[in-house]
Amino acid sequence: MTATVVATQPLTRRKSHVAILVLILFPIVIGAGMLWLRHVEVQRLESRQIQNYGSVPPFQFTNQDGKPFGSSDLAGKIWIADFIYSTCPGPCPMISTRMSEMQRPLEKTDVHFVSFTVDPDKDTPERLREYAGQLHAAPGRWDFLTGPKSEIYNLSLNGFKLAAAARSSENPEPLHSTRMILVDRHGQIRGYYDATTADAITKLLADTNHLLKEQPR
Repeated sequence: MTATVVATQPLTRRKSHVAILVLILFPIVIGAGMLWLRHVEVQRLESRQIQNYGSVPPFQFTNQDGKPFGSSDLAGKIWIADFIYSTCPGPCPMISTRMSEMQRPLEKTDVHFVSFTVDPDKDTPERLREYAGQLHAAPGRWDFLTGPKSEIYNLSLNGFKLAAAARSSENPEPLHSTRMILVDRHGQIRGYYDATTADAITKLLADTNHLLKEQPR
């Protein structure tokens, strides 16, 4: 009886180790598979034609390092923008996370990322720098901008043609679009992508790659 118990102990431990290994590897394999499928879909969509929605007007605000940053710093670059705020209880974490996800597949390009806060009263450069750190924002590749509220809202409404509304008695939190915007090297808006949809990143990466080929450095 004792011999049987001793003999089964190594087998039980091996099964336990195998089970742990499967639990560790399973999400890695699934994650890799999803990235591969996204890559395939991006390549399939790269050849599609993309629209032109007009130009972005000139702007200048202050980035997370307290330095002036504006449209002149983006001249000649392809860039991706969004409107968020650091204390957002709604969709902002998803929007910002998806922006962060795009850094890696585009790391060998000159594509720039820009996030405009719709809550500049609270989102000081220091607060935005902390927020950028949480998102592992690449220095020099992703700027978080704050400035006069009226100018930011005007840029959203009249520049990007995206809805926005400040806090009020009816709106306890700022209202803003969940769309990410693709801008080409000539300052033309080339696409809108709702960050809350499952295929937003795939389509945005495909169109960005299309622009990189259409408008090389």
